[in-house]
Amino acid sequence: MATDNKIQFWRRNAKVPGSLQPVYGAQHPPLDPRISLSFAKEAPKPNALSIKSKKVSSFHEFARSTNDAWDIGDDEDEEFLAPGRHTAVPPPAPTSAPAPPSSLGVTEALDMDEQAEFKEEDGRDKGKMGSRQTNGRVVKSNSEVQLSTATVRSPLQKQQSLPLRPIIPLVARISDQNASGAPPMTIREKSRLDKFRQLLASPNTDLEELRRLSWSGIPREVRPVTWRLLSGYLPANMERRELVLKRKREEYFGFIEQYYHSRTDEHHRDTYRQIHIDIPRTNPLIPLFQQPLVQEVFERILFIWAIRHPASGYVQGINDLVTPFFVVFLSEFVEEDVENFEVSALPLDTQRNIEADSFWCLSKLLDGIQDNYTFAQPGIQIKVKALEELVSRIDEDVHSHFRRYEVEYLQFAFRWMNNLLMRELPLRCTIRLWDTYQAEAEGFSHFHLYVCAAFLIEWRKEILSMVDFQSLLMLLQNLPTIHWGNEEVGLLLAEAYRLKYMFADAPNHYRR
Repeated sequence: MATDNKIQFWRRNAKVPGSLQPVYGAQHPPLDPRISLSFAKEAPKPNALSIKSKKVSSFHEFARSTNDAWDIGDDEDEEFLAPGRHTAVPPPAPTSAPAPPSSLGVTEALDMDEQAEFKEEDGRDKGKMGSRQTNGRVVKSNSEVQLSTATVRSPLQKQQSLPLRPIIPLVARISDQNASGAPPMTIREKSRLDKFRQLLASPNTDLEELRRLSWSGIPREVRPVTWRLLSGYLPANMERRELVLKRKREEYFGFIEQYYHSRTDEHHRDTYRQIHIDIPRTNPLIPLFQQPLVQEVFERILFIWAIRHPASGYVQGINDLVTPFFVVFLSEFVEEDVENFEVSALPLDTQRNIEADSFWCLSKLLDGIQDNYTFAQPGIQIKVKALEELVSRIDEDVHSHFRRYEVEYLQFAFRWMNNLLMRELPLRCTIRLWDTYQAEAEGFSHFHLYVCAAFLIEWRKEILSMVDFQSLLMLLQNLPTIHWGNEEVGLLLAEAYRLKYMFADAPNHYRR
């Protein structure tokens, strides 16, 4: 019976969220709560005495039985235009008014009761919202008001209203260290910032000391230059930095002049088309990434990277990996939060520098995990298998629960590896997580495995409370992390470090 439910769940349907394809990865749009309700009504309760044995399937068999979550039909083929005719992406509706039902807005993810609550709160808070300024500087968002509204919901209500990811209120205060806003700097934080500045100002920056300081988080004021150094984009020698930046930025725009016109050639047309389709889906609830200018920047970065890495080419999910770099380098020039910032207000040279720096840092990151994106994505398959073995040793109850209800790790962990947990965490948390990844040796490849294990065990209580395949998959693909901030990420990283210390140098721990 559980197997029948599983097949029915993954059956191709234009309106039911799928899983993944072996090359392009898994991306999950906001789920329709009406679908969730219909699943709950139609799914019979499994009989624990008559559960069939789990059938072992290969990666390719699994992939053939699923379809990409964004495969919503052939309409996009008709909407895809030549590069000279970019489809203008309308700016998202203001947060003071609910989005239309057909869009990816906030109200699409809410049930009827929640929509009424949202509208009521919205009506009360209209007077509290500041107006957008015309000089390109950011106004304060009403995200905090929505966060405070969502906070009063009980854990039971959170489960009933899954998925929660689509109601992210514009990812409140992306660039701040804390989800609740930036408090006054403490003496300890000021001392840490002074240490960073002293280290960065030295003639030859001690990169090992910089990594040690960065592991527990990088202050916003020095994060851009620290990320450039830790990624290997900038040299440690102070005198060489300006020359290297100038040369690398010119080199990138040389690639643009040399290759970007070929995006309409038959050989590259499919690559550019996929990039063109994926870009509007990148953080769709954050106005910054819906600006046509920003989307064109992302298209250039991804296309040039794909052209220069033919072994893998472009793969769905890589578009997400640009966003933390873009936000961090943009934050150098924005005093307020960046989520509503009009990038066109910046000088052209500044825009170009942000684009080039994002490209080179993305390239450095992907150099370390490129086997995740080559044919059949062997790197991801190996990491998912390693995660399964690790969890079986860490928490046998969770592992046995998955086996009982025939949940395969590939069905949820593929996206965790493919997108580096970016679809599971708010962007502010991803930026904090990447502080540590860049400070840790092989952070994006090796250490990420232990972060995923710690992240899974974080939800063991909720996982063990789910008693059917469909509920488990919906939970694992829509974990309620909207309110996460620095504290939660810090605890997650500490647990991941403990697991790494226990298991990384003791391979026998993997074996039963």
